[in-house]
Amino acid sequence: MMNSTFNASNSTCVVMNPSAGHLLMSIYIIAFVLGLLFSLVTIGPIIQQICRKNILGIYLLSLSVSDLLYILTMPLWIYYLSNNHKWTLGQGLCSMAGFFYYSNQYISIFILCCISIDRCLAITFPLRVQAFRRQRYAWIISGLVYVSVMALHCLVLYLDKLEDPLDDNDQSCYETFPMTERIAMFNLIRVGVGFFIPLVIITICYRLISNKVQQSTGVDMQGKRKVRLLSIGVIGIFSFCFAPYHILLMIRSIIFFSVGEQQSCVFEQAMYLPFTCSLGLSSLNSMVDPVLYVLASNGAREDMRLFCWKNKQRQMRGSPLVGSKWKTRVTNLS
Repeated sequence: MMNSTFNASNSTCVVMNPSAGHLLMSIYIIAFVLGLLFSLVTIGPIIQQICRKNILGIYLLSLSVSDLLYILTMPLWIYYLSNNHKWTLGQGLCSMAGFFYYSNQYISIFILCCISIDRCLAITFPLRVQAFRRQRYAWIISGLVYVSVMALHCLVLYLDKLEDPLDDNDQSCYETFPMTERIAMFNLIRVGVGFFIPLVIITICYRLISNKVQQSTGVDMQGKRKVRLLSIGVIGIFSFCFAPYHILLMIRSIIFFSVGEQQSCVFEQAMYLPFTCSLGLSSLNSMVDPVLYVLASNGAREDMRLFCWKNKQRQMRGSPLVGSKWKTRVTNLS
């Protein structure tokens, strides 16, 4: 989708289907509301995990920060789609919205990969990796993921000379068709490195985790079933959110190399609606990231109950009516 400006405008290459825009806008609205809600609800329990020296909490916080940065740009995309793919908010906001969209996608993928590797090592080699499972290492790894992904996207923007992502003819933001040879090659690389390799790693990790737990005599049937369902859920949601987008992106790039720039417009037109739907699915990761790992752990669920209970107690004590009853009860007891 990050494509250089081509001498043929979007209007001559791809006619954007209004129904596709409405569908994508609806998905963005749902992802924005639920994603923001889930992120705010789970941020407290995540911080509690970090305070208890839980390494998983650091990766969860990294996911939450990345998701929140993307979620906060969703109103810009919603406005853009409601305005019939006309970007009137300026070049800077268009660049920022696109940058955070792509950065969030791959930061989420690689952080999920880091979580899977950490869980796999902790379960399969608990004694050997104990010295390496430190909070400072988790912070460093998360920071490297952020810096690497964002630096790569900055480099791509610079090399492709996308100083202005707005199409001069129809004011579309990051929707210039067809793609160029350089971007088609970059798409194939990021599909391989940014999707297929992490997917293979995640699948192997949870396969090893599942085998280890099944062989363990200290884990009951309910615990084994939970690990198995969690493994299926992680791979399933990972595939549901990211697979359609990357598979279609790969197909578009292969077709481009097969037929060339001039002939690819016909295929791009046919793929516009499916590719738009895949964009919507990829945005849902900001909604499921806070839920999947936080609610999958018993400790995380207890943290959430404790966090909600403390907030409820503060509100009750801050209420004048409840506060007077609380003071009366304390006086009577004394």
